[in-house]
Amino acid sequence: MTDATSTKTVRRPHHWRRDVTELAALFTAVAVADALANLIGHQPDGPFLLVASAVVLAVTAGFHTWWARRHSHAPPPAGAGRAGTDGGGPESALHAVSGIDTGTGAGTEGSAPVGPSVAEGPASATPSAPAPAVEDTVLWRMRTTVRDVPGSLAALCGALARHRVDILTLQTHPLSRGTVDEFLLRAPARLPARQLSRTVSAAGGSSTWIERADAHDLVDAPTRVLGLATRTALDASELPLALRQLLGRCTIHSLPAVSVTGRATGGSAPVEGVLEETVMRLRDPSGGVLTIERPHLPFTPTEFARARALVELDARLGPRVPRGKDVLTLPEGNEITVRRADREDLPAARAMHGRCSEQTLRLRYHGPVRDADRYLDHLLSPRFGRTLAAQTASGRLVALGHLLWDGDETEVALLVEDDWQRRGIGSELLGRLVALAAEAGCESVYAVTRASNTGMVAAMRALSLPLDYQIEEGTLVVTARLDAAAVRSLPPYEQAGR
Repeated sequence: MTDATSTKTVRRPHHWRRDVTELAALFTAVAVADALANLIGHQPDGPFLLVASAVVLAVTAGFHTWWARRHSHAPPPAGAGRAGTDGGGPESALHAVSGIDTGTGAGTEGSAPVGPSVAEGPASATPSAPAPAVEDTVLWRMRTTVRDVPGSLAALCGALARHRVDILTLQTHPLSRGTVDEFLLRAPARLPARQLSRTVSAAGGSSTWIERADAHDLVDAPTRVLGLATRTALDASELPLALRQLLGRCTIHSLPAVSVTGRATGGSAPVEGVLEETVMRLRDPSGGVLTIERPHLPFTPTEFARARALVELDARLGPRVPRGKDVLTLPEGNEITVRRADREDLPAARAMHGRCSEQTLRLRYHGPVRDADRYLDHLLSPRFGRTLAAQTASGRLVALGHLLWDGDETEVALLVEDDWQRRGIGSELLGRLVALAAEAGCESVYAVTRASNTGMVAAMRALSLPLDYQIEEGTLVVTARLDAAAVRSLPPYEQAGR
């Protein structure tokens, strides 16, 4: 039984003091009325005044009764919800706020409760309105510049609200003149990007840039930056990838202080770095300079400070490579270990070069065989990518696989010692490298080789990924597009990539 039912059906306790009080009030009213009647009745117009007073009292009582009956059936005020139909108790009010019905069915917005209700009135018999249809939405990342005056951001938000655009996150980048506001928006699918840009421009935004976003962008900026810093702290090869994810679509070039031939490149940058609108230059922790370009969108001082802090963290931590490894059994029964490699493996890699034939080195490096050793220091640096090594039980390197960050593209390269070819080692390393590229968010990988290198072509085809071929003067470039569904079908290579 609800509180509303108990107040209507249960009688209150009887008290004799209340009866005495009511009788005293009645006698007092009669005495006052008799005194007034005697006083007014003995006047010349006394009877007329008494009749007029009675008429006024009757009209007033009738008007009060009519008004009370008319407004007793008024609909409940807005926001009352199911709390009014359920008796208004604390429990029903909680249900109205949480949207949960006490009946046997699942509660849905706008539906009447399924369970019994004692205090049901006319409102409970009114059919509920159908729930509004859910509108399809898309996510957008948008950046625009607004004037640094009070009310400019409010005007922009109001213009977006009129088009039913929901602002999920907002970052501000102060400038010397104005402020760059970066939004993550959820907009109706029927609202095109061009109309959204026009709306922002009409509300005072300028230099507006917009692109589609996905669910990964829902992570707030501090959490995303901390995640990138953690990845960089665990693996030095993550720095270019972290910068690319931090700054969006950009091209990163690393110019070493010394070229592979031993000559100074002249590349240098001050410790504090250089910011020139769409280009920033930072001192590479391993020497040289990191150049980051984003032609479609100028960098802000806030982004420059974040990138510089990430590079400084990498420099303070020094060279580091995860030491995870896998032990694999080849078809003939031999076991090899696949692990990450770095510059500490330089002597073993040079020794493997000495055991390789000139033809094998020529197919790998596309140049004079005598220059092969010069590339190893660059290739084994985690600053320029990731390297996987295959070694025997005795610790001898027999194969190297490289995943190289080439600007906004990614290159894969393999070198397998002659005596260990045709055993599936190259395909194993290639599959792991492609999985690492997909994990890093790369859209494609490419391999440069000779048209006569049938082993590399066969390994690329074994990936079962969409391939593009380009042949020019005997040089073959095979590009594999990292389709999400196809990459998920590749074997897991977690330990080799950590």
